[in-house]
This record gives sequence, C-alpha cells and structure tokens, in this order.
Amino acid sequence: MTQDISFINKTKQLIDNLKSVCANYGLGNDGNEFKIITQVVLYKFLNDKFRFEVRKEDPALAAAENFTEALEKLDGEAYQFLLAGLHPNVPRLQPHQLISSLHNRQNEGDFAKTFDDTLRQISVENAEVFSVKSFSGAKDSLFDELSQFISDSSQRDAFCRALINKLFEFSFEEMFGQKYDFFATIFEYLIKDYNSDSGGKYAEYYTPHAVARIMAKIMVPEPVKKVRCYDPSAGSGTLLMSLAHQIGEDNCSIYSEDISQKSSNMLRLNLILNNLTHSIPNIIKTNTIAQPYYLDTKFDFIVSNPPFKLDFSDFRDDLEKDAFKERYFAGIPNVPKAKKESMAIYLLFIQHIMYSLSEKGRAAIVVPTGFITAQSGIEKKIRERLVYKGWLRGVVSMPSNIFASTGTNVSVLFLDKDADSEHIVLMDASKLGQTVKDGKNQRTVLTPEEEARIIETFNSKTAVEDLSVVVSKEQVKEKNYSFSAGQYFEVKIEYVDITKEEFQEKLVGFEERLKGLFAEGEKLDGEILGNLKRLKMN
Repeated sequence: MTQDISFINKTKQLIDNLKSVCANYGLGNDGNEFKIITQVVLYKFLNDKFRFEVRKEDPALAAAENFTEALEKLDGEAYQFLLAGLHPNVPRLQPHQLISSLHNRQNEGDFAKTFDDTLRQISVENAEVFSVKSFSGAKDSLFDELSQFISDSSQRDAFCRALINKLFEFSFEEMFGQKYDFFATIFEYLIKDYNSDSGGKYAEYYTPHAVARIMAKIMVPEPVKKVRCYDPSAGSGTLLMSLAHQIGEDNCSIYSEDISQKSSNMLRLNLILNNLTHSIPNIIKTNTIAQPYYLDTKFDFIVSNPPFKLDFSDFRDDLEKDAFKERYFAGIPNVPKAKKESMAIYLLFIQHIMYSLSEKGRAAIVVPTGFITAQSGIEKKIRERLVYKGWLRGVVSMPSNIFASTGTNVSVLFLDKDADSEHIVLMDASKLGQTVKDGKNQRTVLTPEEEARIIETFNSKTAVEDLSVVVSKEQVKEKNYSFSAGQYFEVKIEYVDITKEEFQEKLVGFEERLKGLFAEGEKLDGEILGNLKRLKMN
C-alpha cells in the first residue's frame, strides 16, 4: 500500500511538473496542454515498459552500470535477437529513442526536431499494437509534433529539453510488476483541470474502486478462461481493469468503445500498465449508440457505468430506423424540451448491453436508483424483459455520494443469462459506508469489510435483515417488477408476553393518563374562550 501511494504521488508530481513546463512556455490552460501532457506520459510509459522488459530478458543488461550505453554497444544482429525475444505486446524502441539517450543529447543543435522525429519514429514502428482505432478503422497517431505547439520557434528547443528533463527524474519500472487498481486516482488528477460537460454533450468520470471491485467479484466468483470482456462506455477503463484482475490478464481479451479520444488515450495507458497491451487494438473511439463498432460481436462479460445525462438529440431520430429496432426493444427516450431535464441515454446503453451478451453472458451496469422502481415507461419494459427472460441475477443499491462526480443515488444491476430465477438477490447497501471529505464535497467510502460483506452476501444468496432479500421471479412480478430490496423487507412487530394482571395494570395507567389529557384540554378550551371574550376591536 505504501508503494502504491508513493507511485501515485510521484505520478502526480510528474503531471504537475509537465503542467509547469507548459505554463512557462505560454501553454498553461491552453487547448493543447492536455494533449502534450498525455502524449509525453505515454512516451514515458512506453520507454519504461521497454526498459523493464529488456532487463528481464537479458540479465547482463539488467546488471549493467549504464543501461543505455550497454544497449547502444549491441551490434545490429544482437539487438534484433534481443527484440525477437520480447513479447509481441512489448513496445519496440531503438537505443537512440530512449529518454536517457535524448537527455544525453539535449545540448545538440535543433533539439526540438530530434525530439519530434524520435516520437514520430516510435509512433510508426509501434502503430500496429499501440494505436487506437476509430469507427472508420483509421488508426490514430501516437504522437503529434509537440514542439509545434510553441508558436515562437526560438523557444522550441528549450521547451523540449524541459520536457525531457522532467521525464528523466524518475522511473515507472519498479511498478510494472504490480496491478494498478488505483489508476483511477491518476486519471482523475490528470483530467480534473480539463474536464467539462461540453454543454451536456460529454463529460468524463471514473468509477470508485470499491464499486468496480464489487462488480468484478460478484460477476466472476469462480475461475474462467479465454473470455471476451467489454465496456461500451469505457472511460479510462477502471471497470475493465478490475474485471481483468479478477479473471486474470492472460485469460481475457478487453474490448471497449467510447466517444472520447481523451478517455481512449487514458485507457491505452491503463492497458500498458496492466499487462493488457494485447487488447489495445480492440479500443475503439466511436459513438457506441449511433455508430457501434462491435454491433455483431457478443461478449461473455460486460461492465458499464454509462452516462446518465448526455445530449443525444443530434442522432436520436436515426435510432428509429429498422436497423436499430431489435437492439432498442423497449424504446428510445424522447429528448426533453428543457435542457435541464434528464437525458435518459443510459436506457439505450442498458438495451445495447442486453443485445451484446453472449449465450451465457453476464453483465454489471451502474444505473440511477430511480431505474429500479419506475412505475412505467422504458425502465419498466426493460425490467419486465429481464425477469421474463430469467436474466436478472440481482441488484445492489449503493450508498449516497459514493461517486465523487455525481450526487445521484446509484444501484448496480447484475445480469446473467444463466441466472437462478428462484433466488434473485436484492440488496440495500445504502446505510453502509463512511463519509469523508473530498475537496469541497463529501463522499461515502466503503470499508474493505463492507465490500467483503456485500460480495459474500450476494454470492451466497443470503437474506440478511435490513440488508438483503432473496426473492423469486414470481415475487418480483407481484411487486410490479420492482428491484428495490426495501419493498420486500418484512415489517416486524415485536410481541412481549405479559400476564393478565400486568395487562390490566397497563390499561388502568393508559386510562388515567388519557383522563388527565382530556381534563387539561377542557381547561385550555375555557382559557381560550375567556381570552376571546376580552378581546376588543380597535
């Protein structure tokens, strides 16, 4: 845990240092600042991942006093032999492309060109594995010519030198042997100054680790192998990372779609950190609802924290076409006249997920808690279909303010095409958690013991007073398809055995108190009437 905190602090410090460089060269809060920082961090990750893997492959290089010099001394044949021994998903870099090499050459003339050329070469030579595709199939360029963002050409060399010096200060290598369940902390820190809702069009959020772990451990209680995992609104990939850790990185392939290039780039970094580089070609930047890339692909495990509010008015009418009707069986939400009203696009994501499940597929979806009790509309149609099909495994209603980014109460909907319809688990965990300060806001944090309790109770299908109920398909129908645990809790009346004499004594006591209250009432009535008679009109 101490090492995790150290890594987070070092990474935050690197981000702060890179922001400082941008500010010093006139790019503070500039539209290109985020692009520069994320691309430079990606270069840092690729550089350190390459060094880490080469050291594992070649003990002599690992023991070398100066790694860069030892690498540069290898002849062409020896170097190619070294690269051939690396896993296909490890980045391929040449000695002169390493940060340490650029650091040693930073006083050479025209350093900005050297810097840009280096990144361009890395981009071309690693595009097959590390590029993110768009809906059209076009692959992004890993790096732009970053020096060109400096309008004053005389400052470009100094700008690139400053970036290299910041990257040279520490290494990620010591962390590559670990799993990064804490990456969301870095993602949140990186986007906090750049994130906006773009007028309701899009905003990036991340899912709390506790929620991600609960979803993964309930979905995958037993070992599985060679499965496809998918998130149609992946963001930086927190849910996918927890799922992959639970399954085992070698036993799954990750697939994702997201409309944001920013989030896709963060997910790429996350996959590199988590030994899931083989899945980078499966990251697709697209509008999942309007232009689904994986429409004809079925998945074994699907996780999603879809946007609850997102303006889909630009393509809403297109969804009425026959090609989409099978996917959106329950209907397409109307676009509200008032922009402040809820844009229920999450209902489209739920239907998309149901459509995308494989024959024995499972899913976990974060939904507004209002979804589980709505009396009519698309929400109820979806719930009816889940019960009718026998896909509902259960629901966990989370504590308020568990998300740092929204105060909306949320629940997690668990689907399973092999669900036990006679033992559906409905859980109300809203009373759990501890309130902590989060900047200007407050949020609720689940303790490890509470996480474990939720997971164990759900997976064991146990009814626990004031926490969970286990109900049948028919019971859910009787409750008008409500998925709220609170509507199934028994109202308990406690009975105390007393003797006839004790009962009579209590009764006499009640009578005496009642007579006293009546007498006091009559006295007050008299006083009020007397006061009214004494009143004089002005």
